[in-house]
Amino acid sequence: MRIGGVPEHFNLPWRLAIEEGIFSSKGIELEWTDYPGGTGVMNKALREGELDIATILTEGIVADIINGNPSQLLKIHVQTPLNWGIFVSESSAFQQVDDLKAARFAISRLGSGSQLMAYVNALQRGWNLADLSMVVLNNLEGMRKGLRDKEADAFMWERVMTQPYVDSGELRRVGICPTPWPGFVLVARNEAIANETEKLQLICDLFNEFVSGFKQRTGLDELIAQRYSLPLTDVQHWIIETEWATTNDIEVTMLENVMETLQKAGTITGKMPASKLLANL
Repeated sequence: MRIGGVPEHFNLPWRLAIEEGIFSSKGIELEWTDYPGGTGVMNKALREGELDIATILTEGIVADIINGNPSQLLKIHVQTPLNWGIFVSESSAFQQVDDLKAARFAISRLGSGSQLMAYVNALQRGWNLADLSMVVLNNLEGMRKGLRDKEADAFMWERVMTQPYVDSGELRRVGICPTPWPGFVLVARNEAIANETEKLQLICDLFNEFVSGFKQRTGLDELIAQRYSLPLTDVQHWIIETEWATTNDIEVTMLENVMETLQKAGTITGKMPASKLLANL
């Protein structure tokens, strides 16, 4: 089965579980693909049948399922919120978040987390969404270049993964915006759910068992720092504040909150019953 996710530290448990044969020992072959373009690119891959399973931003996949993506949620992946940094170039005249209420936000793709969270941040601050403009620049590298070339004024991305660019003096972080819900979910195409129900259930169970003791692995902080080129101190703090889900439970009230926020942001025109977002394994 084909599984994908962003090449970031949140997905290290999946990479290690595959590398260590956790799934293949039970007769399940998982083929991992990195998607540096993020949620928008993975939504497209799910829609077009290039992926069977994805670890994906909660708000991004909920919006896309409502807009026609033939997929459903299997479980929460990362239980804790995702902390989005709000970044400008070091030379930017923008000094604080409220300076950005009519700014040009670089995003990786329409429907991506970088776009949706720009709207969430605006809603939380009482800004007029019509004053924001979005500049599509494909991925983090494109967004960084967009700030350098003054194609955009700011962008939002996960705080720890962008810390090296703050440390180097390229970017300045003017604020943080945590998601008001769990950061990532595990999702599968409806076709895979219908044809491989037992296999998907076993994948979830094996992963839950694997990740239950993940934070206690010896040298985990050094492994993450080395593999993802991140500052060790930031990684150590991140490990403390991050919780991977060890059950398949998803709260309906959480999904209602996501849909209500997306509706206010204008990325969906209507809600669906939360139960229809969930796979019944």
